[in-house]
Amino acid sequence: MITLVIGGSGFIGSHLVDELLAAGHRVRVFDRSPERFRAASAGVDLVQGDLGDTALLAEALSDVGQVFHLVSTTVPATSNLDPAADIRGNLINTVRLLELMRAAKVRRMVYLSSGGTVYGIPQTDPVAETHRLQPISSYGIVKVAVENYLMMEAYLHGLEPVILRASNPYGPRQGHGGVQGVIGTFLWKIAQGDPIQIWGDGSVVRDFIHVRDLAQLCVLAAETGIVGTFNAGSGAGHSIAEVVDTIAAVTGRKIVPLRKEGRGFDVPRVVLDISAIRATTGWAPTIPLQDGIAETWAWVCRQGVI
Repeated sequence: MITLVIGGSGFIGSHLVDELLAAGHRVRVFDRSPERFRAASAGVDLVQGDLGDTALLAEALSDVGQVFHLVSTTVPATSNLDPAADIRGNLINTVRLLELMRAAKVRRMVYLSSGGTVYGIPQTDPVAETHRLQPISSYGIVKVAVENYLMMEAYLHGLEPVILRASNPYGPRQGHGGVQGVIGTFLWKIAQGDPIQIWGDGSVVRDFIHVRDLAQLCVLAAETGIVGTFNAGSGAGHSIAEVVDTIAAVTGRKIVPLRKEGRGFDVPRVVLDISAIRATTGWAPTIPLQDGIAETWAWVCRQGVI
């Protein structure tokens, strides 16, 4: 059977494809475009299309045994600008995907949710999966809604979902659009000689996970047959100010950020409790933040921007 990766040409998806191929899976990618930073991996069947194209998506589900759903048409910083578009592009299209999977008798899905937004402003530190879900962005609200539809599909129709509430992934092949991925954005700007911007005073704390650690967890989640909802992070928190200091040490550059007023949708501190996924699968992240930033900086430099 084939493993379908929806969003397999993207930052996380491309690393997941690498891990799936290394593990011997037959891989089909469904995405709007090929990979941006490299040629397509040999042996991967690429189907180009939008998640809203149900006819093409139904074809892509042929001979598929499991689905990884990594696509989102919004990010936290943009979702509140047009919540209706967020609902149409992500929630409605995912509900239709579930209907197509049911018709094709594809019962297993690994869904990438958002550990950084679904909990809202955390009342505990670190944040466990049992924490109340009270997101403060449309992005997080839609993620929670998708999670609920997955669990409804499991109860009514036998779907076997694995929901991974990922923290903040970073690493090679992360783009530089500036709307998501603070580490990647900072490194690209530094390489191009542009100033970096910090929203607020730099005290916002996030849980950063290297994309390869996350991709390996995705594969493990599929192969072990687990079902349920799990946090997927490093289990450690780093402030934006700490990230800037680490980047300065790695790059050898003096960094003086431009400071902008804090944003209302930025949760002050989110660090994920990853004890549940550790106990269930034995997985643990292996790449320390400084090592991961150094690897990412080396990759950015190889793109010919400096």
